[in-house]
Formats: sequence, structure tokens, C-alpha cells
Amino acid sequence: MYLFENPVLQRELLVNLRMPRAFVLLLLYQALLAMVVLLAWPQDTRLDVSEKPQDATQLVDLFFLGQYILASMMAPSFAAGALTGEKERKTYEMLLASPLRPAAIVLGKLIASLTHLAVLVFASLPIVMICLPLGGYSFYEVLAAYLALIISVGTFGMISLACSSYFKRTAASLVVSYLLILPLAIIGVLFWSWTGAEGSFRLMISITALPAAGLAICLVLFSNTAARLLHPPDVGSEGQEVVDLEQESQEAVGLIIQRDQFPDKLFAPGKRETLLQDGVNPVYDKEIRSEIFSQGTLMLRLVIQVSMLLAIPLMAACLYIWPTYAPWYIGYVVLFNMLVGPVFSAGSVTSERERETLDLLLTTTITPWTILWGKLVAGLRVSSVLTMFLLWPLALACLMVSAYWSNLAAVAAYIGIVLLTCLTTAMLALFCSVLFQKSSISLMSTYFLILVLFYVPLAVNYFSETYFPDHAITKQLEHCRMSSPIAAAFSIPLNADVTQTTEEFQEEKTWWLFAAFSGFTLILNSCLLATMIWMFNTRWRIAA
Repeated sequence: MYLFENPVLQRELLVNLRMPRAFVLLLLYQALLAMVVLLAWPQDTRLDVSEKPQDATQLVDLFFLGQYILASMMAPSFAAGALTGEKERKTYEMLLASPLRPAAIVLGKLIASLTHLAVLVFASLPIVMICLPLGGYSFYEVLAAYLALIISVGTFGMISLACSSYFKRTAASLVVSYLLILPLAIIGVLFWSWTGAEGSFRLMISITALPAAGLAICLVLFSNTAARLLHPPDVGSEGQEVVDLEQESQEAVGLIIQRDQFPDKLFAPGKRETLLQDGVNPVYDKEIRSEIFSQGTLMLRLVIQVSMLLAIPLMAACLYIWPTYAPWYIGYVVLFNMLVGPVFSAGSVTSERERETLDLLLTTTITPWTILWGKLVAGLRVSSVLTMFLLWPLALACLMVSAYWSNLAAVAAYIGIVLLTCLTTAMLALFCSVLFQKSSISLMSTYFLILVLFYVPLAVNYFSETYFPDHAITKQLEHCRMSSPIAAAFSIPLNADVTQTTEEFQEEKTWWLFAAFSGFTLILNSCLLATMIWMFNTRWRIAA
């Protein structure tokens, strides 16, 4: 009942592994890894394998770190919707009423969610075996690396499944899962990089401490998730959980959101108790006051608490102790907005489709422009206010740290980058919400587009500079970074190092990438907005 005759496991495996996207994803995953190995393959005709060759070691490290990052990013996408998907399909109540034990349901969901990802990981073994004759790593180190990868993916999947049991929507479960998993993934990448010269120590940790920690986390979360299914919260019609916002605020642990006080009312205004005034956008008022927070404030409270907890050591180190590392903190703020921003806009239009209310909305006298800006500004208001909570320490640092007094233009540019990023993530999410039918697909598509815009240019530029430093195309690829706010933040001149001369400072940093990023972002958002208006006016034949 738990494994071999588990109907939940059998059904999920049949559905997931037979879908066309499973084969497409396997093809793309293998093609990407194979292309990276092919391009990074050492060009020397003879290699010295008596010691650890630098080129071979760098190739294997790149292969494992790339695969680890990809697997860590994909694990929540497979597992975060395991239980929320049942709630969205209105089958959660039937699942709870079945004779299956809660532990069997959780185990079936976990294995089924990670099976496809395990297929991707094991399918990459032939590629890494080709790299072994180059030297640098032994067969046992490769096995230990794969063991660490599998344990990490299993742990991340269990974290995502546990988040799925607490929320009603996949979007909320997904963003909380990423906020919890990304710090752990970054620690894993740093550990692998810093212990490169200590192969025996890394091997010992991979086969002792890491499995023990992963197993402990999985057992605790597994028992907690099974207990929630055994004693579920109150459910109403079609398995809908009953959410009382006042009771939720009274029982909340930690942060309490008071929607009638500042600054909480900036991102979570209270419900309207009076009639709308003339000229007020009803779509915006409905979205900002009811729609976004209709499922409770648990996700919002967790996002604020986790983000602030992670920001405390970063702001202390990057803004106050070593001001030259201020771009790293801006990168963290951009990453936070990349995760949180799309959640409030990716379901703006798809939720109307899922509730079958889009036709009713389109037949009203509200113009497409009014509908679009109401939904855009509502999601952008919440995401930008949450992001600004992480940006106020930068303004405080300008008052407390003298190094910023001569770099106010750079600080203003940092704020501008964050604001443009907020606009881009919200606009991309709304565009995907207009384009697709389901909120989950819209959210994942938004994350994919953001990755392509923000981080793929950095990865391509790093790869080309590492393996093809003298190639002519390497210099041209630098211009691709104009779409990345991370690259723009690191290119801004910030002369906070007192040991650095003005000439050295001006040679290292320039303003052209920030200007290019600003122009590219404004043009991109204008094109997305114009396309959405055209789709509303033409695709659905609504007169402006």
C-alpha cells in the first residue's frame, strides 16, 4: 500500500511520465549538459593526468555545479504543486476521504514528484563518465557527488511537498519553497567550491554528514505533512479550506499583519466597507483589497520573515562592514523580487479563466486598458513594497557610512535598478497570465523568462570568458548583459575602496551598461504592454 500497490504513486507516475513535456524536458536537459561539456572540453592534444589537471577539474566542477543548480531549481516545480494541485482541481477532499493512509499519500506524492527529476539526473551519467579519463576526479568522488546530488534533490522535494500542504495555491507554495531552498542550494555550491582542494574531506562529508542531515529533515517534514493530512483543517464545499483572516491574525506566530496600520496597509489594505467613488478603477480595487489576499496571509508573512532573516547578515556585511560589496546586496534584492514579484501578477488573468469569469469581465463597460493597468498596478504595488523593505537599509547606510557620501549617484542607480526590476517582473508575469490558460503554467513560464533575461547572459558571458577568452565573439557577448539587472548593478562605479586610485576606479567601472539596461527594460516593458492591449482588443474583439 505504501510503495508497490500505492494508487496515488501509480496514477501520478502514469500521468507525469507519459506526458509529451517529459520527453521534451529530458531532451533539452541532456542537450544542454552535452553542449556545455562539448564546448568546455580541453583543447590540448596531450593532457598530464599524473596530477589533477586544472582544465579537467574545472570541467567536472562546472558539470556538477550546473547540474546541481538546475536540479535544485526544478525540484520545487515538480513537488510544490503535489497537494495544492489537488486543491485547485477540487479533488483534495476526495483524497482525504479515501482509505489510503496519510503517510502512503505523502510518500506516493513525493516519489512521483521526484521520479522524473531522478530520471534526468541518472541520464547524465554517461556524459560525466566521458570526463573521467581526463583525470581530476576518481570514480568514487563522482559517486559521492551523485549521492550528494540525489540527497539534496530529495530534501528539496520534501521541503516543497511540505509547503504544498500549507497553501491552497501552487504559486504561494512555489515561492515559499524557493525562499527556503535557495539558501540551502547556495550553501551547497559554496561548500563544493571551497573544498575543491580537499577531495577527501568533501568525500567524507558527502557520505556521512550530508545523508544524515538530509534524512533528518525529510523525516521531520514527512511526519508533519502526514499529520496535517490525518487531521486536516476545516474544509467546506469542494475541499475549500475555510480561511478567517481575523482568526488567522490572532493565531499567527511571529509577524502579524495589521491591514489598517502603516506600513501594512501599503501592501495589504483592508477590505472596502463603503461604496466605490466615481472614477475609481473597480478592477484595481478588487485585486488589491480582496483577490490577492483572499487565501489568507500565511504566504505573505513567511515571505517577509524569511527574506528579512536572510537579509540581516547580508546587509551587515555588504552595506556596512565592506561597502565595496554593495552590488551583492542589490543582487539579493533583485533575486527576492524575481521570486516574489511574479506571484502577485501571474494569476491575474488566468484566475479569471479558471473561475470562468473572464467572459463576464470582458463584456463589461470597462476598457481593456483599465483592466490591464488595474491588475498590473495591484500586483506591482504589493511586490514593490515588499522589495522596498529590503532596500531601506541602503538608504540608512548612506547616513551611517561615510563611504557612500561621495557615491550618492551610484546609490540612486541601485534604487533605479531595483524599481525597473520590479516593473519587469510584474509586466512579464501579467503578459504570461494573458497568454496562458492556467496560473501554474503562467508562473513557471514567467520564472523561465526571467531566468533567460537576468541570469543566462551572465552564465554565457562567464562561460565564454573562462573557456574562450581570446575569441572574437567573447567581446560581443558582453553586450548581452544589458538585459540583466545584476550585471548593471556590478557595473556601476562605486568608489568605496580608499586604497583604490581614481584612475583605477574609472578604468574598472563605467555607466554604459546601466544606461543600456535602463533603455532595454523600458523598451521591453512598453512592447509587452502594447502586445497585451492588442491581444485584448483584437484577440477578444473588445473595443477600447
